Amino acid sequence: MPLSNTKVADEGTSAHPLQEGQATVDSLTKVVACYRHLASCIGSSTDSVSLRQELRQTRERAQTLALSCRNHLTARLRDKALSEEERKETELQWVAFSSCLELFHADMCKVYHIGNCFSVAKNSAMVQTGMQGGATEVAARALSMPDLQEHSDVQTASMEGLDQSQLEQEIAQVDCTLEDMEMKVNVLRWTVEARGPQYADPVSADSASLALLSVDEDVSGSFCDRSQMFVVLLLCGVAVVAVVLSVCVVFLA
Repeated sequence: MPLSNTKVADEGTSAHPLQEGQATVDSLTKVVACYRHLASCIGSSTDSVSLRQELRQTRERAQTLALSCRNHLTARLRDKALSEEERKETELQWVAFSSCLELFHADMCKVYHIGNCFSVAKNSAMVQTGMQGGATEVAARALSMPDLQEHSDVQTASMEGLDQSQLEQEIAQVDCTLEDMEMKVNVLRWTVEARGPQYADPVSADSASLALLSVDEDVSGSFCDRSQMFVVLLLCGVAVVAVVLSVCVVFLA
């Protein structure tokens, strides 16, 4: 069964819908990042039955959060009484959520295809990447659990095939969710402006360009001054040599 969203519930953010949506998006982002970390280990020397179980648990948690986040944000964006400021914030959360869900879908497809190529039950030859250790601690932190449940190291081919079949169904489900989101809410991503503390005082590109140009002008100015001095000294030297040669010619004649 999908794991419950204990982290979001414990934070007590249901008092304000905007903060509740942000908390859910943040939790989903963390879980999807954990799933991506685990997916990078599949088919490698650190692949094991335990890793496949951690992937399944993390995937179930991400799907639970994605369903909650989709329902919450869809209801908010379809609310005609929503203020302009809150709508902008909710659109930002929607863009972050949809982008996160697309990354999750891509990682699920990756796990499915690599899982078909490298079987743990059949003791397939794994790719020796040089990685050591597991990712149990990372998955446990992302799932807000003190520790993951220990699983048996024995997995039959039928059990692995069942997991792959379930994963294929979940990929199709996430794909349908993405299409359903585009049909219900029409938020153009390129029209949503990034906001937040990191964007409060951005460095202007024009200012940066002017600063680079001023530095270039200083460097080129100093270079021109040195070049002019060298030319003057060279002309003076040529003039001195010409005078000396003319004097020698007069006296020798």
